[in-house]
Amino acid sequence: MALKVELKPGERIIIGQSVVTNGDHRARLLIDGEAPILREKDIMTVSEADTPCKRIYLIVQLMYLTGNPQKQQELYLELVDEVVKAAPSTLPHVETISAHIAANAIYKALKETRALVAYETELMAQARAGTPAP
Repeated sequence: MALKVELKPGERIIIGQSVVTNGDHRARLLIDGEAPILREKDIMTVSEADTPCKRIYLIVQLMYLTGNPQKQQELYLELVDEVVKAAPSTLPHVETISAHIAANAIYKALKETRALVAYETELMAQARAGTPAP
């Protein structure tokens, strides 16, 4: 069954190792196959990876797009170790992400990493407000 993707004018999508940019009008793509696919809203650039959890997202994104999680495994483990030491409450997210990676379900790991980034944002907001972490 093909994946249906609607793109706004000018929106980008990564399909495999290629970046596709939509033209001036909305477009509907039907994509059939096994290539990794990321919409623009889900793409993290190096310059956007400005927090520890966003850097983890970037690494998991690379795992997904390259199809070779072992290549980034060492850096991933270093980053999650730092995050868990700094904020032990992130451990459930990290365990879920790592389990998905171990099962070669990298897109699921990427989705869970998005939740980790949201949790990090929440923790940072609480720290700025001076409220205790959950």
